[in-house]
Order: sequence, then structure tokens, then C-alpha cells
Amino acid sequence: MYEPIRTKSVHTTMAGAPSDFPHRSREEELDIQLAGHLAALLAVTDELRALTPSADLDAAAERLAGQVARLRDGRTPARASSAAVREPAGLHRQAHALAGRALVVAASRADTAAAILAAERMDAHAAAAAEPQNLSGAAR
Repeated sequence: MYEPIRTKSVHTTMAGAPSDFPHRSREEELDIQLAGHLAALLAVTDELRALTPSADLDAAAERLAGQVARLRDGRTPARASSAAVREPAGLHRQAHALAGRALVVAASRADTAAAILAAERMDAHAAAAAEPQNLSGAAR
């Protein structure tokens, strides 16, 4: 009733076949994600340092750079000077969001040092973002 297949199938299985591209583990993917979030947070922190220099931001930038270097096997993150001038409150909100993303990834990979740093930065940026609103509300 049916004629047997005489040609090779174009559909092949990957079982037992060596892959042609490298695969990363879940931990490696999380390291890459966390390093990216922390590097973005470092860039915003550097922008804030250029607008409003403070010892807290200097210390945070150094700690962030250290964590990014640790996650990138010792390669230091690129640090750029800020060319655009933006509102500090907006930068604090952006930094708060980035620190929150870093905290989620750090918690999922059980990286206590990065999680503590991200949580501290979230608190600092939340307080700094709320500060101008409190001052403008008190002036009314």
C-alpha cells in the first residue's frame, strides 16, 4: 500500500551529534546579564558623579567597577565621560531601575555581594530621586 522512503530525510536529530557552536551554562548567562546590568548602572553613576560629585557616588562607582571586573574575569569595564547633560532626578530613577534588575539577577544566581551592592544602590537612588520632590512639596 505504501512505498518505502528511498531518500534520506532532511530532518535530523541532534541526539549524540556534536554541536557546531559553543553553549553557555545558565550560570554563565546570568553572569553576563548581571555584568551588563551593573555596567549600565556604573555608566549612570558616572553621569551622576559628573553632575553632582560626592564621596558616596565615588565609592559606589569603584564597588560597581570591581563587581563588573569580577564577573568579566578581571576585565575592567569601559568608563566614559558624560557628554550629555541630563536631569539628576531622571538619572536617579534610571539608576534605581537598573539596580533593581541587577538585584533580581544577583538573587537568582545567589551572588550575595552583588545583591547587597544592588540593594544599597536602589536605596540610595530612591532616596535621591525622592529628595527634590520633597523639597518642592515643602515650598508650597
